[in-house]
Amino acid sequence: MHVVPGLKVLYFGTPVVLISSRNEDGTANLAPMSSAWWLGQSCMLGLGNSGQTTANLLRDGECVLNLPSSAMVDAVDRIALTTGKRVVPDHKVKQGYRYVPDKFAAAGLTEQASDLVRAPRVAECPVQLECRVVAAHPFGAPAPYATAFQVEVLRAHVEEDLVIPGTHYVDPIGWDPLIMKFCEFFGGGHNVHPSRLAEGWSMPHQGRTASV
Repeated sequence: MHVVPGLKVLYFGTPVVLISSRNEDGTANLAPMSSAWWLGQSCMLGLGNSGQTTANLLRDGECVLNLPSSAMVDAVDRIALTTGKRVVPDHKVKQGYRYVPDKFAAAGLTEQASDLVRAPRVAECPVQLECRVVAAHPFGAPAPYATAFQVEVLRAHVEEDLVIPGTHYVDPIGWDPLIMKFCEFFGGGHNVHPSRLAEGWSMPHQGRTASV
């Protein structure tokens, strides 16, 4: 039997992406997100309008999509409730967000120079996609509260061990992406780590103990 609960959140499960971009002063910004999907050599990104990453993409038109493995969940969670905005929006303050000028340091991750864009890659991420913005569309109703960015993947960097020998394909058995389902972290089908984001969004299962 189906019920009609009126779902508040529709994050059924998507890969976590660490988006790196450049701030107006040239410093690097890093933001975790999970509203992304790919088709061919393009990707659609859904980003809230109050974030620093949105401002950076609208201004510079480029970024790097860094895909962490499930083993990197600690680093991702450390910056889950942080923002690159000096003035933190009120709704984010209520959720526990704080301003962090150096997200790479806060996460314990390393900047790596890109080949084709100014934004740095995350050295520890096994998949890094250098991208340029093709289009930006207002998103949300009745008033837009987010932006849907269409980006073109200019160059893909993939850890050699993940590439099937003699091909241009990633080994789906070897690749264990960090997945976010309803604000909780999953990898290999298991809840791998408690989530600060779930707590900030007051998800009802926020206190559940992670299993491995």
